[in-house]
Amino acid sequence: MKAKSIKGKSTEEISLELEKSLVDGYKPTLAILFISIKQDRKAIIDLLLQNNIDVFGCTSCGEFINGYQSEGEAVILLLDANREHYTILIEDVENGNVDKTASLIATSATKHFKNPTFLLTSNGVYGDGQYFDGNTLVNSLVRELGEDSVFFGGMAGDDWNIQNSFIFTHQRESDNGIAAMVFDADKISLQGMAIHGWKPLGITRKVTKSSGNKVYSIDGKPAVEMYLKYLGMSEKTEDESFDIFKDLSIHFPFIARREEGETMIKSPRSIDAASNALIMDIEMEEGSEFHFSTPPDFEISEEIISEAAAVKSNMETQPDALLIFSCAGRPPVLGPLTTIENDGLAEVWQVPMAGFYTYGEFGRMKNGKQHFHSSVCCWVALKEK
Repeated sequence: MKAKSIKGKSTEEISLELEKSLVDGYKPTLAILFISIKQDRKAIIDLLLQNNIDVFGCTSCGEFINGYQSEGEAVILLLDANREHYTILIEDVENGNVDKTASLIATSATKHFKNPTFLLTSNGVYGDGQYFDGNTLVNSLVRELGEDSVFFGGMAGDDWNIQNSFIFTHQRESDNGIAAMVFDADKISLQGMAIHGWKPLGITRKVTKSSGNKVYSIDGKPAVEMYLKYLGMSEKTEDESFDIFKDLSIHFPFIARREEGETMIKSPRSIDAASNALIMDIEMEEGSEFHFSTPPDFEISEEIISEAAAVKSNMETQPDALLIFSCAGRPPVLGPLTTIENDGLAEVWQVPMAGFYTYGEFGRMKNGKQHFHSSVCCWVALKEK
């Protein structure tokens, strides 16, 4: 399976790049498209359709291919995969029932292939600003497909507007749904890892009062006060609510522990003045334990790159392509380290790559189970057998 990655700041640039990629007789069947909401995605999808190329993709919070990082643009990974070896599914989530929609996706996938694997995307945020329930999506797919099911991907972004995101195929798009690029695992393999790289700081902390995604107290002290103190900041002014990623100059996530022993990242998303609570991206139950994280350094990127190199060293053959799903919360915190991560992964694999910054990630951690993640870098290598 031959792959090529292209980029563009406009439909016209994408058209020229696509034309160049076809000069040598290359005939891709599939385009994986990550695109800013600022771009004319319909025009680009129509362009791909005119060249008999199927489309799977979503809107983003920044895009990248080998050696190139962008914001407000479009990137495409082209593949000449056998159409008998994949199918593309998209379903709307009706009445907020993620579980039912995920079950429909799983049932349809198993009708196409005995052993399906997935590239997965969903809307990251709805028109009312509410985030998609990624945990339910993952749990439903695992229930339907089994613990050994393999899927990687990321939730659609909208350039940090937190208003609405979109997923799409060459057939239609959705602002409230789930889309899956389903492969026959006996023909095309997916191998990847979700990894965060953060290191714990200090003693174990405990959530002592919470409700849903709101955390009111940590170790019996006001959660907002403790978090701001941890960041080295003064207390917020009275009646001041704000988005942490947009309004704070510095912000670090929490390192929590799953029941099976894996660590996971849970990030404070905003501060709600009315309830004096931290609003988390993933629910933190009362009694759950976590660590604050150390300030970021090069070790975060080095761990991600070295783990990928270790996986590659155990592979018998070179993969055909690479996809990266990195949390949109990483660039504001890690700065240039995210570019180092993406370029480092591309250097490790030495194959055409495309990726985007997401509102949540899907994938397996090292030797771990399938989960929904926050603040991780998730990569997956594709290989035709």
